[in-house]
Amino acid sequence: MRQEAPMRSPTVGWCSAALLAALAQAQPAHAQDAPATHLHELQRQIHEQAARLDALKRSLAQQEATLDALRRALDAEALAGQRGGGPAAGDTTQAQAQPRPQAQPQPQPPSQPPQAGQPQGPVGQAPEASQRPPKIAPIFDQPGVLTPRGSYVFEPSLQYSYSSSNRVALVGYTIIPAILIGVVDVREVKRNSFTGTLTWRYGVNNRFEVEARLPYVYRSDTAVGRELGQGQAINTAFDASGHGIGDIEFSARYQLNDGGADKPYYIGSLRFKTRTGRDPFEVRTSSGVVGLRDPLQTELPTGSGFYGLQPALTVLYPSDPAVFFGTVSYLHSFKRSGVMRQTDSGEESLGTISPGGVIGFNFGMGLALNERSSFSIGYDHSSVGKIKQDGRVAGDSVRLQLGTLLLGYSYRLNAKRTLNVSLGAGLTRDTPDVTLTVRMPISN
Repeated sequence: MRQEAPMRSPTVGWCSAALLAALAQAQPAHAQDAPATHLHELQRQIHEQAARLDALKRSLAQQEATLDALRRALDAEALAGQRGGGPAAGDTTQAQAQPRPQAQPQPQPPSQPPQAGQPQGPVGQAPEASQRPPKIAPIFDQPGVLTPRGSYVFEPSLQYSYSSSNRVALVGYTIIPAILIGVVDVREVKRNSFTGTLTWRYGVNNRFEVEARLPYVYRSDTAVGRELGQGQAINTAFDASGHGIGDIEFSARYQLNDGGADKPYYIGSLRFKTRTGRDPFEVRTSSGVVGLRDPLQTELPTGSGFYGLQPALTVLYPSDPAVFFGTVSYLHSFKRSGVMRQTDSGEESLGTISPGGVIGFNFGMGLALNERSSFSIGYDHSSVGKIKQDGRVAGDSVRLQLGTLLLGYSYRLNAKRTLNVSLGAGLTRDTPDVTLTVRMPISN
């Protein structure tokens, strides 16, 4: 028996055709809507990025306002500390010579804006390591830090020194031990001196500076003596004084290398000393002082009486938190011919006088206490050679050893002025008992 295939309904066929046609039309519509949806998404992302940039700008403006407030509230050194670095304590010249980098605030997310009064971290980057040695409290005549290029330093100073010495002179001869034929001269000499100095330093470049020093000296001596063996035991006092311009000096210093942290700095210098002060041969010497046998100067000199040239080498070695320093030098004084001494009876010829050379060295350590003050301690020693007269060593000339222990303190008053005080204590017999020096360098 034969079966026939089922017949399709015309309605069902028409619906299927309509559905297929609708699907065919829907596919190109979705293809056309896809670019529009993607463009809308990009526009939304751009708007979000713009809003985020606006928030970052507001945060940056707040940070700049905070930084401006810090600049107004803090001085230059405090701001340097906030930036994470700066010059050594008391180094005002270095702070002026090297400009500090401007701080570059880092933007923060808008969800965490900086709060007013909240402690801030270091702003910006620390300055690069300086090629100039750190400044320390000066205790010696030669400074360690050179003047920056184009800058000058005016330094008034006042130095006071006091020394006393006792001397017992046996003028005569002995016939047997403990029996003296002649005079015993007992003398005590007290010396006071004040030296006011005006110093100018100018930086030719960052490694080379020149200096000029103009001193004014006031001296007063009191000699108390007694001649024993003459039937009297009465002390005789004799006062003498002198004042006037001292020996003007000119110096030049040059930094030989680029030091740094744990690297030494070498500074060479050359000093020329004139004889503008009144020398010892120009003042009158009197031998008519009652009770005292040896001749005494009725007026004290203010200068050495000889031209001098002194080369020196200074070494500074920074080793945080201290700075070690030292200097070696040699002073050569040029001889003078036809020297005449003024006495009560007229001029006395001394011939050719050649002073002995002076070998000097010093060393010490400087320590920064805080941003404004520093402390130094050191030792200075000079070995003075014998004096020659007409090519031969003078009969009463001996080599002198001068040793001084020095303490120094420095306090920076402001960006241009610093107060330095140093105290020296004599450790040898020929050295002044005490030396007090006050300096105030003023920079432009």
